[in-house]
Amino acid sequence: MKRRKGLDVQAEGTGISAPLSKHVNLLGALLGEAIRSQMGEEIFGRVEQLRTWCKSAYQEGKTALRDRAFEEIRKLSTEEILRLLRAYTAFFHLVNNAEKREIIRINRERERHSDSTHPRTESIAEAVYRLKQDGFTYRQVLTFLEKLDIQPTLTAHPTEARRRSILYKQQSIAALLAQLRGEDLSEDEREETLEQIYQQIYLLLATDEVRSERLRVSDEVQQGLHFFTTTIWETIPRIYRDLQRALSASYGRSPELPVFFRYRSWIGSDQDGNPFVTPDVTRDTFRQHRAAVLRRHIEALQDLHREMSISARLVEVPAALRRTIEADAQIIPMPDEILNSYRYEPFRIKIRYMLAKLLRLQAEAEAVSEAERKNLKSIDYTAADFVAELELLRDCLLESGLRDLAENERLGLLILRARTFGFHLAASDIRQHSNMHAKVVAELLQAAGVSAGYADLDEAQRVKLLEKELHNPRPLVRDWQRLSSDTRYIMGTFQLIREIFHRDRPAFGSYVISMTHDVSDMLEVLLLAKESGLWRLDEAGQVHSELDVVPLLETIEDLSGARALLDAIFRHPLYRRHLKARGRFQEIMLGYSDSNKDGGYWMANWALYRAQSDLAEICRAHKIDFRLFHGRGGTVGRGGGRANQAILGLPPKSYSGRIRFTEQGEVITFRYASSDIAHRHLEQIVNAMLTAAGRQATLEEAPLSEASRVLMDRIAGSAMRQYQTFIHDPKFWKIYTKITPIEHISRLPIASRPVSRKSAREVDFEGLRAIPWVFAWTQTRYNLPGWYGIGTALGEAAAEAEALALMRQLYREWPFFRTVVDNAQLEMKRAHLPIARYYDQLSKQHFHERIASDFKQAETAICRITGQEKILDNARVLQKSIDLRNPYTDVLNLLQVELLKRWQGAAKGDQDLLRHALFLSINGVAAAMQSTG
Repeated sequence: MKRRKGLDVQAEGTGISAPLSKHVNLLGALLGEAIRSQMGEEIFGRVEQLRTWCKSAYQEGKTALRDRAFEEIRKLSTEEILRLLRAYTAFFHLVNNAEKREIIRINRERERHSDSTHPRTESIAEAVYRLKQDGFTYRQVLTFLEKLDIQPTLTAHPTEARRRSILYKQQSIAALLAQLRGEDLSEDEREETLEQIYQQIYLLLATDEVRSERLRVSDEVQQGLHFFTTTIWETIPRIYRDLQRALSASYGRSPELPVFFRYRSWIGSDQDGNPFVTPDVTRDTFRQHRAAVLRRHIEALQDLHREMSISARLVEVPAALRRTIEADAQIIPMPDEILNSYRYEPFRIKIRYMLAKLLRLQAEAEAVSEAERKNLKSIDYTAADFVAELELLRDCLLESGLRDLAENERLGLLILRARTFGFHLAASDIRQHSNMHAKVVAELLQAAGVSAGYADLDEAQRVKLLEKELHNPRPLVRDWQRLSSDTRYIMGTFQLIREIFHRDRPAFGSYVISMTHDVSDMLEVLLLAKESGLWRLDEAGQVHSELDVVPLLETIEDLSGARALLDAIFRHPLYRRHLKARGRFQEIMLGYSDSNKDGGYWMANWALYRAQSDLAEICRAHKIDFRLFHGRGGTVGRGGGRANQAILGLPPKSYSGRIRFTEQGEVITFRYASSDIAHRHLEQIVNAMLTAAGRQATLEEAPLSEASRVLMDRIAGSAMRQYQTFIHDPKFWKIYTKITPIEHISRLPIASRPVSRKSAREVDFEGLRAIPWVFAWTQTRYNLPGWYGIGTALGEAAAEAEALALMRQLYREWPFFRTVVDNAQLEMKRAHLPIARYYDQLSKQHFHERIASDFKQAETAICRITGQEKILDNARVLQKSIDLRNPYTDVLNLLQVELLKRWQGAAKGDQDLLRHALFLSINGVAAAMQSTG
């Protein structure tokens, strides 16, 4: 059955590639047919009519047609609006899928046309080739690799607006699209594939977009485990293979590479503002991580067992292998029938013993109740032991003269994954707010009779008291179970960390302190660690600690004071001794979200840039090895954008070879739903890190001139004043809650964590988290956090010939400046103020003209700086993709505005249906904008 008649998308001629255009047309046609079948001709006709009117308004300037579309929408029943929302949302799910397939196709095509002297852009091969061309020796490149330490960190927030049911159908459609591109398909096979795509689209259209219940932490943990044990598990070895091939191509040799990719996770362990992440939840997360990675290792070891049919009657068996088998026999009973079955196959016998150890650990990890765990005989077998035994197998194969088997990919992958993922899969961090620590410490000090007024002390007094108690070996309180729930919660967390350290030290990463303002914030955590037996000062004055304590600097004020704060921390005698116990290593986290919400787009970026330079200088001055941890979100307003460009835009002096960055919510799904997309993402990161290493080694980027620094300070100051005047307007919060769907976002069941650190009744601007703050602005198409304030600031500077010339030079020569400008213009292109005006009309007091004025100034200034006629002319692919999407997105926005208007005057009996429709509209716009914040 040929399926062709449907939505007339007409993607041809929009500037997107021919293959993508073909897929968008095809998917649109099949979707149209599914709409007709499920919803009828009348709804299909409305879908087409509204899109056509909005397209003419957008492309031809016929704005009256947009008003006409809105008038038609106002006549519809809520049930009819729901059907339209489902249709348009499904379209964006399909377009997003097609764009991902196009990214994969382009990368494969570029790979086919590349060679050793013309490597693919932003690949690992390109980075190594350029290092060779720049004169770096093989030994120097190995030194770069030995210092390399890349730790992506998956977080649950803002989580994924789409249900897993929707994601799975998208993945099925993506796989079928890839199949459809096969050149050897017969006509019948092609038609069958089209039919399968149609069936998936039909199911997609019939699947509820909105979850019936809010996500639980356990759901988020399972979502993270899915990506860790599938795409990430499969992709990491590809990165190492790429690097070895690149070294061989450029230098003619390649070593066994050090492990430089390790993953971290906050899912199930980030306590800051999430009351549902309890010590028991984190304990269960640790258990699930352990069970999941052990299952993958067991599967791989079973495959290796099937392969290693090496006979002792044909090959000489090394004595080391026999000895290790004899040692295993002393601790693990093995049935005689197995020993007899493999008596001439010692490699298989050894693998059997290894499997027995892993299976025992797996049973322990999967045991839910304490009674189950007590019935299991524990075994002392660590990930390091597992790696050592795998390497022993490899060495014995070499000694037996079986080099090809020793270099066998199956064994090599096992060793690599065991080194990378251990028995923990991804190390968990704990994050908690500094206010919580201060509250608990105050209670402990009061309960111990040390101080009844810790909260009232100034900083110097707090530090003095904390220092005194850190020197005192006795615990403050022996039974903290009788204290407040907050204290039981915090002390239970530290007790859990101690348990994890005892069970599997690499399974725990760092303890992160949100809103670190003072030295006391750090010392409070050390005191809590001391109370839990995680930190102690011996009689000789030497500190013993396994805990890495990480300050998180989030506000503009904290970023500006980063140098002074870290200098004070490093100068404190006890903390210096703590650092010595930790190998003179300090991790420092930078908050991209709250700094933007606090000071606006330009100031946040500039404050972060300066802070990184300052932190690098102060760490080196104190001879401390450091790693910067970038708390980046998905959107530009929260530090989002391409990770490799962000790395290349960092201050050269801040490069240490080490980096961490968060990957959040829908960003995780985009980057890790496909192994090909994941591979591209990770290779770009390695490319950027190696490129940055070369630049830092040669000081390729000249220090920022004083004139440039003064100009940046001036732009940032002006932009922040404009931004803060806006958000601190007495009328602002009331208008914001009227014109954005923030009320409904706060109830949308897409994450376990509340949208505010305060209760729902107390939510205000200060309490609102940065994620829903950005999410709500994205829904309205203002995209304000990604650009607002820069119009006034850049406009003022561009009015001066000297400043304009300098900005043009900085855009050409300075990666950071170029990235900040380009990210802003991307957000501005994704914004659509003619649509945003409809939201503004939901309030009797209007801010639209104020926002539009800054937008126009920013648009003019950016074009003058970059030399473009229109914003994003220098990124035509993105520009055309946005132009293709906008008419459909505009319809979704108009539908949402009408729903918000109805909500304002809705009777109680009508609210359930309206709320469901609003939830669906939020999901639809999120799919169209590819962002939840």
